[in-house]
Amino acid sequence: MRKLLLSALLAGMIARTAQAADIGLSIEVPRLDVAEYHRPYVAIWIENPDQSVATDLAVWYDVAKKNNEGTEWLKDMRQWWRRSGRNQQFPVDGVSGATKPVGKHALSFNAASKPLSQLKPGQYAVVVEAAREVGGRELVRIPFQWPPQKAEQLAARGEHELGAIALDLKP
Repeated sequence: MRKLLLSALLAGMIARTAQAADIGLSIEVPRLDVAEYHRPYVAIWIENPDQSVATDLAVWYDVAKKNNEGTEWLKDMRQWWRRSGRNQQFPVDGVSGATKPVGKHALSFNAASKPLSQLKPGQYAVVVEAAREVGGRELVRIPFQWPPQKAEQLAARGEHELGAIALDLKP
């Protein structure tokens, strides 16, 4: 009886592990040769085919400003702000974070955990939007299928405010 129960428990764990999927993201903040450089504010989310927000993944902004004043410029990320940001209370647990310096930054998400645990099978896009004080704005989309049927790496590249963006899908 004990062996049977242990076998059933182990089989359940293996089945859940087999259904798990992962999303990895690499986002490059490029070095810009400008007189006045400010780190960009960046919003990263997954959108539905109708371009509504399925889930927010990350929002990088100046979290260190007194009285939460860094949130004042979040609206400069216009697409994200209209679709999701203006309905948020900041900081958002597990989503808000500080702006990032020049370089590549990695994020990873597991399907069994929030924010991916609520994602239904279907077509989506990862969207990365950046806005910089005394700078420009840029939005990059990478379409993908969820859950992934095979390991896949998709990529896109920004032209000025964002560099290389890689989406790594693992079944």
